[in-house]
Amino acid sequence: MRITFVLPTVAMTGGIKVIVIYAQKLMQNGHIVKLVSPPPSSTPFRAKIRSLLTGRGWPVDAKSHPSQFDGAGLDHTILDRWRAVADDDVPDADVVVATWWETAEWVNALGSTKGAKVYFIQGHEVFPYLPIERSRATYRLPLHKVVVARWLQQLMNLEYQDPIVDLVPNSVDHAQFFASLRDKQAFPTVGFLYSNATTKGLDVLVSALGAVRQKVPHLQLVAFGSEIPPTSLALPEGTEFLYRPPQDEIRNIYARCDVWVTASRSEGFNLPAMEAMACRTPVVSTRTGWPEEAVKSGWNGVLVDVDDVDALARGIEWVLSQTDQAWRTLSSNAFATVAESSWDVSATMFEKALVHAKERAARSEIAGGESLSPDAAGLTGLV
Repeated sequence: MRITFVLPTVAMTGGIKVIVIYAQKLMQNGHIVKLVSPPPSSTPFRAKIRSLLTGRGWPVDAKSHPSQFDGAGLDHTILDRWRAVADDDVPDADVVVATWWETAEWVNALGSTKGAKVYFIQGHEVFPYLPIERSRATYRLPLHKVVVARWLQQLMNLEYQDPIVDLVPNSVDHAQFFASLRDKQAFPTVGFLYSNATTKGLDVLVSALGAVRQKVPHLQLVAFGSEIPPTSLALPEGTEFLYRPPQDEIRNIYARCDVWVTASRSEGFNLPAMEAMACRTPVVSTRTGWPEEAVKSGWNGVLVDVDDVDALARGIEWVLSQTDQAWRTLSSNAFATVAESSWDVSATMFEKALVHAKERAARSEIAGGESLSPDAAGLTGLV
């Protein structure tokens, strides 16, 4: 098949990482894959001054920032400036995939020769900082939906009245994320991902860690992220912070922790939680994304309600207070939770979803797909 992904500005995010993995897998299987995205929009001078005065520092040119595309070996076209992706930017293809609410608008506006139109949904993008009604409207467009989690599949059916949605769960690369059997750390160690996005709940996490510190002597904190923590949303005192660590070092961060914590208010999936479990680390999480489906309190971690600081603190304390033997059982259960996960299996499911979209477009059930290559319907299976 000829497949085009239409992306927003690319960055070092989990969502972009997933797209890169699928694009690589599809290419390995002989499909022609192209990706198109706009460059970062320029930051107005006043916004730069505001960033400096509020303690976030002078913004660095986003074009110089790394992304998951670096060294990925993909056919990725970046437009000349930030603007909507249009027909002239996209080759004729069998399938064209939107990857974010705004790109769904762009893909919907493309001509039908650009391929059967697909909406790859990794989250429910209806946050206050977005034009909510525009974003919500994209889930009603005549695009074939592919989602990463069961809760999104259910949401598309119940809220947007679309029962024909393909579920393709994310996975974990066990060649990259693994760890040997181990005991608890010499000093209790909590790990987490740093993000200043409101949806990630860092304020809740910091409050919970403050409460834990009052009860757990010698608590060690380690975090990593792609943003420098500003003074306005600083990390707890003494946190070891690793800024954009190399990908092959992240597993060592997970493996240094007795518990991995996420306090998100909203998650499409939450790859770090899955990666931490692959590295034999129990997870304490709010009821969002994949952890809501996978974390079983008392078995592989603890699940708590969103914005419940006290419950989050109690969950962290509970994991840290386990005996060595009990903690090893938690650790083994966390590993078992993701042991069968495979990107090859997920990629095969994603490929089948694209074929499903082509078939639906041919029946005029979704938009696009006027020009379909005669051999595109074949499905050979990914390796």
